[in-house]
Amino acid sequence: MIRTFLAFFMLVSTLIFAQNKLSLIPYPQNVQINNGNFVISDILVISDDLPKKETEYFKKRFNSEIKFKTSKKADAQLIYSQLPKAPAGKEEFYTLEISPKQIHIQSYTRQGYFLALQTLIQLFENYKTEKKIPALKIEDQPKFAWRGMHLDVCRHFFTVEEVKQYIDYLAMYKLNTFHWHLTDDQGWRIEIKKYPKLTQIGSKRKESMIGAYVDNTFDGKPYGPYFYTQEQIKEVIKYAQERHITVVPEIEMPGHALAALSAYPELACTKGPFESATKWGVFDDVFCPKDETFTFLENVLDEVIKLFPSQYIHIGGDECPKTRWKECAHCQELIKKNNLKDEHGLQSYFIQRIEKYVNSKGRKIIGWDEILEGGLAPNAAVMSWTGVNGGIEAAKSKHFAVMTPGAYCYFDHYQGDPQSEPNAFGGFTPLDKIYSYNPIPSELNAEQAKYILGVQANLWTEYILDFKQVQYMIFPRLMALSEVGWGTSDPKNYKEFENRVINQFKVLDKMNVNYAKSIYNISGKVIPANKGIAYELSTSQNSNGIRYTLDGTIPTINSETYQGPVSIPNSVTIKSAYFEDGKLKSAVSTQEFTVSKTTGKSITLEQQPSENYSFGGAFTLVDGIIGNVKQLGKTWLGFQGKDVVATIDFGQKTGFSEIYFNTLENKGSWIHLAKSAKIYSADDLANFKLIKEIGKEDIQNAKGKIRLNMGAQTAKYLKVVIENAGVIPAGNPGADSKAWLFVDEIGVN
Repeated sequence: MIRTFLAFFMLVSTLIFAQNKLSLIPYPQNVQINNGNFVISDILVISDDLPKKETEYFKKRFNSEIKFKTSKKADAQLIYSQLPKAPAGKEEFYTLEISPKQIHIQSYTRQGYFLALQTLIQLFENYKTEKKIPALKIEDQPKFAWRGMHLDVCRHFFTVEEVKQYIDYLAMYKLNTFHWHLTDDQGWRIEIKKYPKLTQIGSKRKESMIGAYVDNTFDGKPYGPYFYTQEQIKEVIKYAQERHITVVPEIEMPGHALAALSAYPELACTKGPFESATKWGVFDDVFCPKDETFTFLENVLDEVIKLFPSQYIHIGGDECPKTRWKECAHCQELIKKNNLKDEHGLQSYFIQRIEKYVNSKGRKIIGWDEILEGGLAPNAAVMSWTGVNGGIEAAKSKHFAVMTPGAYCYFDHYQGDPQSEPNAFGGFTPLDKIYSYNPIPSELNAEQAKYILGVQANLWTEYILDFKQVQYMIFPRLMALSEVGWGTSDPKNYKEFENRVINQFKVLDKMNVNYAKSIYNISGKVIPANKGIAYELSTSQNSNGIRYTLDGTIPTINSETYQGPVSIPNSVTIKSAYFEDGKLKSAVSTQEFTVSKTTGKSITLEQQPSENYSFGGAFTLVDGIIGNVKQLGKTWLGFQGKDVVATIDFGQKTGFSEIYFNTLENKGSWIHLAKSAKIYSADDLANFKLIKEIGKEDIQNAKGKIRLNMGAQTAKYLKVVIENAGVIPAGNPGADSKAWLFVDEIGVN
């Protein structure tokens, strides 16, 4: 009976432990908790036949907290066994078995051994206070072969030591690809010995844009010259290789070329002169597809390929305006000579010619999804950033793709309330949204899904001035990306993941990493409520610690305690904050509400907004929140090349006389005011009548802030049609591309 009870007790204990997941990120594929513990002593005896470089990395990570003693394998606590030759797809597989007396790692490759060490490091960190690690067995390998992070060093530059730190962060969370964005309009950052002016001239700019893009202000300070010598490039690659990370270089073409053209203007379609861009955005001057340009690019690629051993060379291919090509006699002749359909066909010609050259050197190209324009090069891989469609199209045509859609994988977006965050590019990509991402689009069948290489997040640095800000923007979001790429993310159990993230903060604290604490701040969500709306507040901590006010004053510990969604019957400003032990622990969150007759009403959209700018869906247009230009991803809906056609159901016949909404203009970001707007009303969904319209000139005169007096009206339904500007005209950034239309609250009084 006693034995039965003890066995039952041990089983229950094991099950409870298994339910309380180990605090590992990314979480392993298979974890088995066994009886007993491995005691962490001041000295760890390691086998004398462990792989050297990886073991040295392991030892350095502990920074003298643990001393190491080398012994023969038979007497060691940490041992390693190499498995026979790895089957295809098992290169990163490992097992980690911890018994009360020994830690045993097995893998097919040294890369697998290195990944096992990362798991072991996290276990030591998690259990160093208790001085014992539970006995366990882990069998593990990633789902995706490409688990990447990108870093833009062109808008703002980072030193070799900072790039190495960045690589260390990737290694800690088992990412295996570093995408190094080395050339752009704002700076050329890699030494090319054949073309010294690229770094003499192209690695600097006369000043830099500062503040929000719409402010159009500059610091007046020369920036650069900043670049990496080829010896420094080799140093970074070696450092990454020791951490089993592949460095993929990006050399932008045919667009984003101003820095190169400032050094070699003869490569453009016009005479110039040119200078490295001081603004952010997209520019009309691009590489001209003439023989001397291809000779130049081939020579550049020769030196790049010699430096970088990666299978893929990233050639950009994104955001290439066709304005100069349309006006260029050589380009038009080339289109005729090669029977190309148009300038998009010319882009495909450009990419395919570069691909043939790269393939001749035994390498492959990868590019942003615009390389699909005019037809995809035969062996090219696609990095799908504008959404998932580029990846879907590539996979269906049997081309490899890396999924990096802006809505989920752009770490230059805000991760918390923009009011309490440093200035960022825009968008809203919080931790839980990244964690919810599935890199395999549902549109693909099992065979097509094999062409999805993996997932990557991108860090563009227009608004990232120093490395502390780099840290802030990638942490903790890199952890969510890590688990998505490993294939063990479970959005249904996000809170459990969030707890593991918080547990990792002590490691980042020890490393002096400036990570974002947005996870602690109050998150607000507008929800429909009886006859209106309510404001739902949440935090990663106990919601009983939330205090709020409705009169615009700063909350204190004595303010109203949050007990559930707060009803918003009238226009009001709600401020909220999280308190713990009587002390303020979060930033103060502020939200203004402007309540009208449409607030909280049922609304449908005929066309859906872009994923990047769809937070809250159609309900965003009736949630009582007037758009803030610094919160494009949270308080506005963005539509590229689409009209807004919104139908609002008042629920009953309702009297009204005024309608208001705002649209934005920021031509540098391809955002244009609406071309027109029409307002319809009806008592049923079949018989709408036009009651008001406004044209382009009036919208421009109002600067997009539209308030229309319609006289006394009564209706059950209201239809609002806001017309997109359409194709961006020549002479504007993004010419020939689809314009963006941003719309906020549709209010009625």
